[in-house]
Amino acid sequence: MKIDETLKELEGVAEKKNIKVTYENIGGELGAGGLCKVKGEHRVIVDKRATDGEKVTVLAQALARFPLDDVFISEKTRELIERSAAFVRK
Repeated sequence: MKIDETLKELEGVAEKKNIKVTYENIGGELGAGGLCKVKGEHRVIVDKRATDGEKVTVLAQALARFPLDDVFISEKTRELIERSAAFVRK
């Protein structure tokens, strides 16, 4: 699967889980971003200057914090999310 297809799939998974994904200019380190809670709702903010690969990493790590058994995800993308769980701070 191509990186842009994986990014689209991850964005779709976030949408199904009611997690808003926004791309913004984040000051500081390039490629920064992550999961936060705004007014009681989960949100993933991603630096829009990041490469597609960095965006995929941020989204996969954010989604790794949620149960995803109720959402269809391709095998490759599910494996990516599961591998990303190792990098998530608990």
